[in-house]
Order: sequence, then structure tokens, then C-alpha cells
Amino acid sequence: MAAELVGGAFLSSFLNVLFDRLSDPEIINMMRGKKVDQKLLQRLKTILNVVEAVLNDAEKKQITDSAVKRWLEDLQNAVYDADDLLDEVATKAATQKDPPGNFLSRFLNLQDREMVSRIEEIIARLEDIAKHKDILRLEKIAAKNMSGRIPSTSLVKKSDIFVGRDRERDTIVKLLLDDVNNGELSVIPIVGMGGIGKTTLAKLVYNDDMVQQRFNVKAWVCVGEEEFDVLKVTKALIEKTCSPCYSNDLDTAQNHLKNGLAGKNFLVVLDDVWSSNREHWQSFLNPFECGSEVGKILVTTRLDTVASVVKSKHTEAHNLSLLDEEQCWSVFANRAWDPAESRDHSALEEIGRKIVEKCKGLPLAAKTLGGLLRGKDNEKDWNDVLNSEFWELSEEDSVILPALGISYFHLPSYLKRCFVYCSLYPKDFEFNRDELTLLWMAEGLLIQPKSGNTLEEIGCEYFDDLVSRSFFQHSNSDDNTFVMHDLMHDLATFYGGKFFSRIFELKNTEKHDTKSHHLSYALNIYNDSLMKIAEVCQRLKHARTLLQINSAKYGRSFTRVTVPCHLLEQLKCLRVLSLQYFLADENLLHRSIGELIHLRYLDLSYTSIATLPESLSCFYNLQTLKLRNCDQLKKLPSNMQNLVNLRHLDISGSLLVEEMPKKMSKLKDLQFLSNYIAGKHEENGIGELGELTHLHGSLRIEKLENVKNSGEASNARMDEKIHLNALYLSWTSFEESEVCDSQTEKDILEKLRPHKDLKELSISCYRGTMFPDWVGQPSYHKITKLELRRCRNCWMLPSLGQLPALTRLEISGFDMVKKIGGEFYKGDGTHQHQETPFRSLKSLEFYNMGCWEEWESYEYDDDDDAPFPQLEELRIYNCPKLRGDLPTFLPSLEELWIEACEELGCYLPRAPMIRELRIDGKQEARMRELPLSMLEKLVINGEQQVEYVFEAMTHIQPTSLSYLQISNCSTAISFPGDSLPPSLQDLYIHDCKDVEFPMQHQQHHSLRRLEIHNSCDSLTSFAFPAFPNLKYLTIERCENLTSLEVSQSQSLELLWIEECPKLENIMRLPASLETLIIRECGLLGEGIERKDPRIWPSISHIPRIRLDRKLILNDSTS
Repeated sequence: MAAELVGGAFLSSFLNVLFDRLSDPEIINMMRGKKVDQKLLQRLKTILNVVEAVLNDAEKKQITDSAVKRWLEDLQNAVYDADDLLDEVATKAATQKDPPGNFLSRFLNLQDREMVSRIEEIIARLEDIAKHKDILRLEKIAAKNMSGRIPSTSLVKKSDIFVGRDRERDTIVKLLLDDVNNGELSVIPIVGMGGIGKTTLAKLVYNDDMVQQRFNVKAWVCVGEEEFDVLKVTKALIEKTCSPCYSNDLDTAQNHLKNGLAGKNFLVVLDDVWSSNREHWQSFLNPFECGSEVGKILVTTRLDTVASVVKSKHTEAHNLSLLDEEQCWSVFANRAWDPAESRDHSALEEIGRKIVEKCKGLPLAAKTLGGLLRGKDNEKDWNDVLNSEFWELSEEDSVILPALGISYFHLPSYLKRCFVYCSLYPKDFEFNRDELTLLWMAEGLLIQPKSGNTLEEIGCEYFDDLVSRSFFQHSNSDDNTFVMHDLMHDLATFYGGKFFSRIFELKNTEKHDTKSHHLSYALNIYNDSLMKIAEVCQRLKHARTLLQINSAKYGRSFTRVTVPCHLLEQLKCLRVLSLQYFLADENLLHRSIGELIHLRYLDLSYTSIATLPESLSCFYNLQTLKLRNCDQLKKLPSNMQNLVNLRHLDISGSLLVEEMPKKMSKLKDLQFLSNYIAGKHEENGIGELGELTHLHGSLRIEKLENVKNSGEASNARMDEKIHLNALYLSWTSFEESEVCDSQTEKDILEKLRPHKDLKELSISCYRGTMFPDWVGQPSYHKITKLELRRCRNCWMLPSLGQLPALTRLEISGFDMVKKIGGEFYKGDGTHQHQETPFRSLKSLEFYNMGCWEEWESYEYDDDDDAPFPQLEELRIYNCPKLRGDLPTFLPSLEELWIEACEELGCYLPRAPMIRELRIDGKQEARMRELPLSMLEKLVINGEQQVEYVFEAMTHIQPTSLSYLQISNCSTAISFPGDSLPPSLQDLYIHDCKDVEFPMQHQQHHSLRRLEIHNSCDSLTSFAFPAFPNLKYLTIERCENLTSLEVSQSQSLELLWIEECPKLENIMRLPASLETLIIRECGLLGEGIERKDPRIWPSISHIPRIRLDRKLILNDSTS
């Protein structure tokens, strides 16, 4: 029996899993031949159908009826047990080698009679639960009736007017008033999560005075249903805009509406739209697109998919963001207190602001909690709200979770389970889409694909759907990670109930409920989170999930700790087991882990394990095995080919693994393989990759020296692995005495040619003298990143200039290359019929090219034809023989690094956009015209370079320079005008003994950090009246410095003084100073140690004082 795909109850999709299992031929075959078994299966199906019918009603009523919630919990608990049992039967059926009849006789009559008893016990429990549905008056209702939301109206209450949406209101009002679509209908969607203020904003716009004057006809319709009923919405509009229409014929109704709107300017607001059915929407628009003067439709929705369907061609959706903290506070305060009141609320304001922090910018939360506290002046009432979770507030007090619950009710059943599963994460935890998809897959939350999609692709679709519905949001720190808003997290926690537990947040292990099936824990040096589980694991023997949370907030630790020895022996129903960073107890793993027959996901990354138990090869159900950075792991189980359901194997960073197990080609479902280490024998050689045609993502193939000939390489069928987007080919580094057949090496690499849609390619330690033609062919039109490293035998680079999408190129360790010539840019070294070389390249790096002498210029007639037109970053490092030439013109270059290239004496490229220049070493290379007005960061090393830059600064003011580092200059030099560049924030002077530090006659407000090391010998006393915003000051090896005063630097936080032997006194240090570090300053150190009255009063207020690595206590801490 299929669950409704939209808005179905949480348990509906779980029951569908059981229905599918009960239809599994493997299970049926096991039971065939015994009437009792057929009756058992039929009874189980029947009772599941009975309870499935009332799930929608139960899910709706559980919010207000605790008895219904307990009924659902009992049902879910029984369903979990049934699923465990059927999964056990299915696993045994799939792995049993005897014919079904033989096994059946033993199963029923001897060893496994207990299993039949368990089935009977579960059916009895379910039948007892089903009897109570009538007592609880549970009925069969449609999913679309589950939300129970009161329709919105267009009326604006005083409380609806709040700060924070003025800009959005003005933007939308302007769009309504402007005729940017030349009289055509304009549809403007407002999108955002529940409670963010979409409806309120629409009301403010709808009732705006200018909008009122502009439109003859206005109508507000709250849709609020999953299906967009075109006739129903059309008739609702007719009632509000025209004479009544009593026909139920759509054509009649639409003509009625069209005639009513003819010649009129109209504004329609459709609030709370959920359907993204394009056909229904286009049908609804028919009356509006003919006969009217100016038509505007404003749509509010929680779904990005709806916005993309309804918006006009030239209109963008308006995504509402969360309020900032001050705006949120204003919303809260306006509801908590009457603005006309003049009473002092300062005592409550401190608590109130903490309450507002919990709202995380959601206006509905601020508005609700402010209203809840209105008229309450007792601090206890405010603290009660502060310390309560949102789901603990009564329905009468709070509409927050019910409002967000509407989004939850509209989720398909399978998405509800996926969303609730995320309650295992702590608040503000940043999670990754691909990782969460693997967990969902392991827990059986993904519907088996009926099309050509993989389970992983189904999981990504689920994830993206939850993002589009605002259940997940992009994190601020990383585009590839996501977070849940705190209130969405509360919603997941509420619906997860007793079945999901974050152990690290429980203070008392007695709070563990026996119904807990999904557990997350945090690892720290005290190991208390896992110990809590160990204490009560007997009561948690049905747990399915033991998920480790690596979060700094909960004590992420890279110190390895021990697993309690009896833990795995008790938790035999686990689907997900994560044990990162544990000290490997080989006996524990070898003794206990083999009994985890349900296991789908195992993560032993960062552990000290050296060998894995062979019993791991018996995990028939295992889908994901993670062994990242296991620094002592030397080999994988020899019978890994038995893991026929394995889809994800990650051994990246486990560098001691010497070769792959034999017969990896049998793992035909493998979707991701981080590394393949080619063995010397056919059964674990590179040819085993040939059958693994479904590999996705990236693949690193190592020890390619073990491939004997091109035939073996061809057997890998690399060109057929069309789902790979990144390929890393690596040979082991070899000694110069080793002899390699260059042609054989080239032929091998030729046969490792990947498919044409590859995006990233890396080749390391290749042993041939030349690359095959495919490396650099323009037909590789999607390659964006290319790395060629330590190919020591190669005497020329491949032609790479015609790769159309290449944006990042790194070339290093080519010991034989002396010249980079025209062939680097174009295959034949000519200009005939080819595109601008490196037309998309943004980053180019050359490292460790010991024999490279010449970079031949590419000739062109016009700057528009110059190679590297988009190059932003050029780095050349440790190329000691390179003389020239560099490209003459790089129009987009922003960053140029040249280090350890002592022979380089040519001019640097013309680079009008350059922002950062780093020239480090003895090379004489310089720019014809140094664009000082553009430079933001400048690092220069060596006498000639420093002199050249200081000379240039006398003619051109470096108005954008924020970072300057000069070093290794013995010439007497002073800053132009005896002052620093006005925009400078960071200044480092190293080993420049004769540089005159500027006296800075005017205050310099920009400087934040100053470091002087073995420089400025003319400095004897140093006063800093000129740097009021200096935060960090370091002075090292200033041999003539005798006194230091920084009283005017009132922002100074850190002062570090080292190896200043003549320094006797530091005076008038500012109150802002938090840390003072003194090292190897004999005279000053002695004075501080004895708390000399000439010194101590100036420094006694500093919280942290360290003298030669010893903490000096001041009077307040001693």
C-alpha cells in the first residue's frame, strides 16, 4: 500500500518499507511451505494497513493530545522491531547458501523457531495498538487536511508594523508602481521560511497608500493548500472583484473574471502558495493576460520551486532574509512593552536580549515571545521563557512551532523522516550534503529508485528539496555546508521525540528512554559521552544509530580514546556506527563487530587500527566504509569482494595501505572509491577497475609502476568511467639509477586516458620523457584544474594552452625541462586557427624547476591577442636558473609571487590590475612601471628591490597599500616624506639595519600591526604618539634601543619585545594592553623581575606578563 507522496504522515513511508519487505521474494521463499507462515505474513500486512489508514489523523492530533502521541510512539517502536526482524530474515535469506527448503526446515524446526515467535509477538503488539485507535477516535483523513492553518486576511494590525522590512517593502512597492513589463502581467514572488514575515510584508505592501491609489481593483486570497485548485481560486477572486458567479465551469468562471477586470488596473495577492504545478498555474493566468490595463500578482510561498514557476520572465523572486539582532529586538520589545510606556525596563532588557538571541532573526519568534511576556514584570517569568525550549511552550502561549509545523505537514512522508533524522545534530552544526545522504541511505530513508537514478542521487534530490523549502540553509563559513535554523532544529527535535537522542546534551543518563533508537555523541578527552551510552547500553539494545559529532563546541579532540569493551556486544541492531579517533582495540573489533549484521555505515577514520577483522567481509548489508587517515592501517580485509552492497569506500590519507585486496571488480555497486593502489598481480592489478563503471566523484590511482604494459592499463577502461569528475594518477617516486622504458610508460599513460568531461586531472611522478597527445587536447573541454608534479624524466611540457575551461594550472618538479616554448601555448607552436592561449586560466604556478632557464615569449600583434587574458595569480618559486622571459602583458593579474629565482633579471609583466606583489630573493626582476596606486600588498626582499620600491614611492603615493614587508637591505633608506603610506595597516621590517623609521609628524590612524626585527639601528628611544589604533607591536633585536613609550596607542593589545639588550625602561603602557612578552632583554628583564618602581607601575595593570617564557603575576592575581 503506497503512502501519499505529499503531506503523508511520518510513519507512512516507514510502513512502506515493511510492505516492500513483505513482498520480497527472498523472504517469501523462506516462509513458503508452511501455512502458519503465510497466515503470519497476511496478519502482519493486514494490521499494518489498519494502522496506516489513521496515521494522518494521529500525526495531526499528537501536538495537542499526549495520549495520541504515546500511541504513535508505541506504534513506531513496534514498527522498528518489525523492521529489525524482517531485515534479519532478508539478510539470512540473501546470504544462506543452502537451498531455501533445506534452510526452511532448520529455520522453523530447529535453530530459528525463536524468530517465528518474535514475528507472532510483534503482530500481537501491533494488534493491541490497533485496538486503541477507536478509543482515541482516530479516523482516516486526507493528507491535505493536516495543517489546520487559519487563512490570512489583508487587514494590517498595529502589531504587524515592525522594523526591518522597510527596504523590502519599498522595493516591492516600486515594482508594483513601475510598468517595467510594458503593460504585460507581472508576477512577483516573496519567498522565505515559515515565520519570516512574508504575509506581513505582503499586507504592508497591499495597504500602502500609493498602491491603494494606483490600482482600481485589489483582491487578497489565501490559498494555503497543497494542490492549486484553479476553479476554486478563480471563484474566490471573482467574489472579491466582480459580481457573483455561481457556475462551476472553469471556462465560464474565467470569462466572468476576464470581463470583470477588463480595462482596470488590478493587484492580486495569493498568500501561502504550495503547488509548483506549471500547467495549473498557466491555466489560472488566462483571464489576467488579456484585456486588462496593468496587472500585478504578488505571491507568497515557502518554496523556491513555486517561486521559479510563478515569477514573470523579467522578475526575480524576493528572498526574505532573517532580521539582524537589533531589528529582532525591536520586534520583541514592541510586543513586550507598550511603546508609550516610560517605565524603566533595564533589569528585564538584559534577559530579553538573551531571549532574542534564541530567535535567530525570525520575526514570528520575537513577536510571539514578546507577546507572551507582555504585562509580566517578574524576572522569574522572563527567565522561564529564556530557559525553555520552544516545544515546551503550550500551544496557547506559542504559535511558533505550529507555524513552522505547517511546512512540516506539507512535506512528503519520506522527507519528514529525513528531516527529523537531522535532530541528531546539535544546533548550529554545519553538515555536508553528501555525508548526510550516506547516513539517510544507511538508515533506509531513501526510496529505492525506479528510474536510472542512484540512491545517492535520490538523496541529493531529497536534500535539495529540503533546502528549497527552507528547512536547511547555506552556512556562512562554507558554500558546501548547511545548517538548520534553531527553530527548525526545535521542530525536528519535537517530532523526533524519544527516538532520537543527543547524548552529549544529557546531564543524567537516567534520562535515556528505552525507545531511543538513534543516538549521537561527541568525542572529548574525557570520553564521557560514550561512557554514558555504555552505562545504559543494555536498555538501548535496539539502537540503530551511534553517530559521532565532531564539533568544537562539544569538545572535538584529536586525542584518541578507548571504546568501552562491552558496547558493541550490546548494540547488535546498529545500522550506523561512527567511531572516529578511537584507540583501536583489535580484540574488541575482532570479537564483536562481526555480529552487527544490520550494519550499513561504518566509520573508523582517524583510528589507530592496523588490521581490520576478516569478519568485516561478512557485512552483506554494508554500504559505506570510511577509513580516512588511519595512519597505522596496512591492509584491507582479503575477502572484501564479498561486500557486494558496498557503495562508498574511503581510505584517503591511510598511507600505509600497500595494495588493494583481490577481486575488487566484484563490487559492482561501488559509487565512490577514494584510492586504488595497483598491485603487482592480476587479481589486484589495475585491470580490476574495469568492472567498476559506476564510480562518481574523484579517484586516485597509486603505484602505477606496477602496471607492466599498456594492455593492463587498457583493462581499467578509464574512458568508460563517465561519472568521475576528478582523476589523480600517481607513480611512486623513483631513484635516478632506475631504468624506465619511456615508450612503455607513455603507452600506459595513453591507455589511462579518461573520458572527455573530466573536470580535474593530476599526474604525479610520471616516468616517461614525453606525455601522450591526450594530455592537453582541447576536446577535454571541462577540465578546470590540472596538476603536473615531479615528472622528472620529461624534457618538455605538453601543450596545454588550448584547454578551453582550464582555470588553475600547477607545474612542479620537472628536472629535465630547460625551455618552455611556443608548443606550450599551441600544439604545433604556431598561431594558425587556434584560440587565444590559456583564455580561461586564472592561476598559474611553477615550483621547483631546477633546470628551467627560458620561458619563451609568445608573440602577438595586439594586446587583445595576448595569452593569459584572465590570469589573476602567477607564482614562480625555486626556479634558480630561470633568466626570462616572463609574459609581457597580463591584463587581469592581481597577484604576482617570485621567490628563489636568483638568475631572473627580466622585466616583470605589465599588470594594470595588480594588487599583491611578492619578490623574495636575490633576483633583479622589476616592473617597468610599478603600479603603486593599485598595490594593496607588497613583500620585497633584497637591496635592489627595496631601493627600487622606495625610489618609486617618492614619485607615486601608494594610496591603496595596506600590507608592506621589506627585508634584507643594508643600504641607508628612509620612508618618503618621513611618513608611512596613509592606508598602511601592517608593516614588517626585517634585517634592514640602516632603514630610518619614520618620525611620522602626523597621526597615522590605519596602522594596526608593526614588527621590527634586526632593523632600524638608529633607533635609540621610541615613542609612539602617531599610531593611535596600533593593536600588535613586536620589536626584536633592536640593539641600540634604550627606552620605549606607547602611551598614545590606546588600542594596543599585544607588545612583544625580544633581544633588545640596552632597553631599560618601557613607559606609560596603555590600559588596553592585554599581553606583554619580554624575552632575552637583560636590563629590562631584571627590572621587571624585581618589580623596579621605575618600570612596574607602567606594566602592573597588564593581565598577562611573560618574562623569558615565565608567567609574572601582578598584584591582582598573585
